[in-house]
Amino acid sequence: MTTSPDASVATRRSALDAGTSRPGAGSDFAVLSRRIAGAGLLKRRPGYYTVRLGLVAGLFAAGWGAFLVLGDSWWQLAVAAFLALVFGQVALVAHDLAHRQVFRRRRHSEIGGRLFGNLGVGMSYGWWMNKHTRHHAHPNHEELDPDVAPDILVWSAGQARASRGLARLLGGHQALLFFPLLTLEGFNLHVASLRALRSPSMRNRLLEGALLLAHIAAVVSAVFLVLSPGKAVAFLAVNQCLFGVYLGCTFAPNHKGMPTFTGDQQLDFLRRQVLTSRNVRGGRFTDVMLGGLNYQIEHHLFPSMPTVHLRRAQVIVRQYCAEIGVPYHETGLLQSYREALTHMHRVGEPIRRQRRA
Repeated sequence: MTTSPDASVATRRSALDAGTSRPGAGSDFAVLSRRIAGAGLLKRRPGYYTVRLGLVAGLFAAGWGAFLVLGDSWWQLAVAAFLALVFGQVALVAHDLAHRQVFRRRRHSEIGGRLFGNLGVGMSYGWWMNKHTRHHAHPNHEELDPDVAPDILVWSAGQARASRGLARLLGGHQALLFFPLLTLEGFNLHVASLRALRSPSMRNRLLEGALLLAHIAAVVSAVFLVLSPGKAVAFLAVNQCLFGVYLGCTFAPNHKGMPTFTGDQQLDFLRRQVLTSRNVRGGRFTDVMLGGLNYQIEHHLFPSMPTVHLRRAQVIVRQYCAEIGVPYHETGLLQSYREALTHMHRVGEPIRRQRRA
């Protein structure tokens, strides 16, 4: 196993070594799990999710209601921006459904996930579930986590040295390009979702495809029926670009710039999740806007824990990590972006060096 050479993660190396060599390290999570369960934090919260899902659905309906009332007006760009935020909240609800935080039964979670994901925002529930499950199992593992696989961006110096195509073209300046590239993430989710339908391993492909096409057809038809062509294109561009930026801003602080791994050796579960995750400090507003993902450490340790319990769980997890000597990383929102961008700039150095040579 190797870790990224970042100075920001070098101090965690001793914890990594301890996690792989100390006898009984695998039981650390069992102790923590008992404390969390004893505090009642793994119990379902049907009341909370009834209110949250109802509010998100209400905002979704209100946004499209305002769209119909305004008609052919440039003020619709404000509606497009509002709906971008609502789409982000819908996607965050789909995330909770996928982790079975809302319903105990898998079937109910899948129904909800496809309604909010496929039909609500045009993101394939099945595709995302497959990708996100692998991420949770191996966070920041360069060969096993699809979220740090080299594509347009690179996440380690080794990936930068081996990069080709767009990654090599953009990698040297990827920190500067990161937020502009997020404007394309909304479109990318639709394209990736449709591409996934070709995979024989995708379950319920016909249903997934039908719901995705229904979303696309409904949105495009509504926009071009109500708005003139120019306004319709502007509406879709503003909506999807801001949707992509919002989603990217909720996920970027979580793992970017934290240690990355390669090889076959594995850490125990607790260290694998804690050492690769970053928490973001903030109040209730931060909790709402980031959908609880600001408690990334707790979410990775207990992915089925209702979002509303993560704040209380943080106190227990942070104290326990201090007891057993596991570094627990938490920072402010802007600092989290700074750390992620600094890391992206640093790992792009091999590409910049080759260009100067």
